[in-house]
Amino acid sequence: MAIVTTIRREVLTLPAAELGPDNPLPPLRPLDELHRVDDRDDLPPDMARQIGYEPLRSLLPGHLRDGYERVREPRGIDALVIENDRLRATVLPGLGGRIASLLHKPSDRELLYRNPVFQPAAFALNGAWFSGGIEWNIGATGHTTLACAPLHAARVPAPDGGEMLRLWEWERLRDLPFQVDLWLPDGSDFLYVGVRIRNPHEEPVPTYWWSNIAVPERRRILAPAREAWCFGYERRLRTVPVPSYEEIRQLPHAADYFYDLPDTRRRWIAALDEDGHGLVQTSTDVLRGRKLFVWGAGPGGRRWQEWLTQPGTEGYCEIQAGLARTQLEHVRLDPESEVSWLEAYGPLHSPAQAEEAEERLEAVLPRVGVDAAYAAWKPHADTAPGEILATGSGWGALEVLRADLKLPGTPFDDSTLGEAQEPWLELLRAGVLPEPRKVRPPGETLVAPHWRDMLETAPAGPRTEYHLGVAQWHAGDRAQAVRSWERALELAPSVWPLLRCLAVFDQEVGNRERAADRYAEAFDDLCRERRDAGEAWTAATAALGREAIEALLAVGRTGDARSVWARLRPATRARGRFRFIEAGLLVAEGRREEARAVFEEGFEVADLREGAEAVGRLWERVSDEPLPDRYDFRMR
Repeated sequence: MAIVTTIRREVLTLPAAELGPDNPLPPLRPLDELHRVDDRDDLPPDMARQIGYEPLRSLLPGHLRDGYERVREPRGIDALVIENDRLRATVLPGLGGRIASLLHKPSDRELLYRNPVFQPAAFALNGAWFSGGIEWNIGATGHTTLACAPLHAARVPAPDGGEMLRLWEWERLRDLPFQVDLWLPDGSDFLYVGVRIRNPHEEPVPTYWWSNIAVPERRRILAPAREAWCFGYERRLRTVPVPSYEEIRQLPHAADYFYDLPDTRRRWIAALDEDGHGLVQTSTDVLRGRKLFVWGAGPGGRRWQEWLTQPGTEGYCEIQAGLARTQLEHVRLDPESEVSWLEAYGPLHSPAQAEEAEERLEAVLPRVGVDAAYAAWKPHADTAPGEILATGSGWGALEVLRADLKLPGTPFDDSTLGEAQEPWLELLRAGVLPEPRKVRPPGETLVAPHWRDMLETAPAGPRTEYHLGVAQWHAGDRAQAVRSWERALELAPSVWPLLRCLAVFDQEVGNRERAADRYAEAFDDLCRERRDAGEAWTAATAALGREAIEALLAVGRTGDARSVWARLRPATRARGRFRFIEAGLLVAEGRREEARAVFEEGFEVADLREGAEAVGRLWERVSDEPLPDRYDFRMR
């Protein structure tokens, strides 16, 4: 039989906001993480152990991605389309490998929630994330740092002799390479997805994976479970009966339901409309967990739906599949080992409840068929990619060079090394971290133990001491980090990055006055040093100015805070985040009515984080009236 599956390039044109520049300040503060359990006493021992196993405490070595706004214009987004005579999957390799659309051609049904816009919002661990489609969450509890980052992509021979689309990258939070292989057998109603995560290191590594599937909100969610672990936003896990469709529709606030699947049951979850049509996801047994996330019917949940899509469009919920029972857990991956599994996505029609839906699934895609597809795929996981279709970062190539790794199937070629990796390549090869040729904001710091060791033995220039301090901070050695930054101050032509790091330390130990002094001095130095109005300097000024104003207001120095505000770029002051900061500054100055006027004129804080309540709290300081709907993002 002739193979008719094809992979082709396409450009997806959407109203889209620009991602903008990354925040150049190293994220030294602990994560303000909503997804935490305060009481584990009543949890199963293995669940409690995995919840406590190596939770993520830092975003390093990455940076925050908060340079986007909410101005959307038609923009072209590179896509790869894999298609047979039954299904068409549209993949966005430059945006985390997201499957933006999965169309069942015979019925002309879109099986996913397809977001009509591209609008970043602060839901990923490192900021920028967008809703819709199927995303691949790796790293730690939350949305992956790769949500809006490019992955490597290539054609690879598929198990049936056709073509397979391979996506791969180096996940930097845990230093793990992974791959996602997508293929459509000829005549198949199911998209097969083979996933592999490898630990090439000599130590165990905590591992996390959840495939996150957005589906239209008005769907009946079915899974083979009678109970679920419910997590609201009170940092508590409790067991409840699996809620009915009617109960879910009446929930006032956002909630997670982690289905408690019996060990012997097949792994699957489905989202079906009122006629019983929709999507089913199933997998081999390694992908143990299944989850439903809903926004809730309250005003905060409705506002978030509008925020992430656009007013007037159909809302969405998320069904998910992961390595553990809940997303609050991390799984141990042994040294020099790997974990892999196969997922399948396709249409399902079942007008009844879970038992009949599972029978229908078994009829169209037997459980043994999924196991057989996995067995057929596994030998192809090491197959060398053919035509390169997209290029990811150079960090994997740097790690492969450092450790002389052999990773068949996922080549991290030297050609992908770029400007960000150049100084670290020099450190690796010559033992020296070169000083920058021109004054610019500092780049990213590598913080893994092997890189920290190299920094400690390198000649002690100001750039080396700065990066060594960040790596020591990440390792929990704050005293040594402070000493490294203080040594660099004596040598560095550019002191604002060092003063900012020291100011964060002062805040962490409760010395708010000294932190404010250092922030003010750092911002003065940055304003003297900045060379132009280019993207890098504008991002640095905005990021440092924002932190400096907050630190100065915390100790009542409104005049100094106003001085920082006045030296921000006019375009920065016009951004929604900074209009909000201005309102807070006006309140601190006793100009309550002017602060209220900022609210009445309207602003949108583009990087408002999930669960954030700061806008509502500030409103309470300027008005006794109820919080206007446009500012209501409450999730509890």
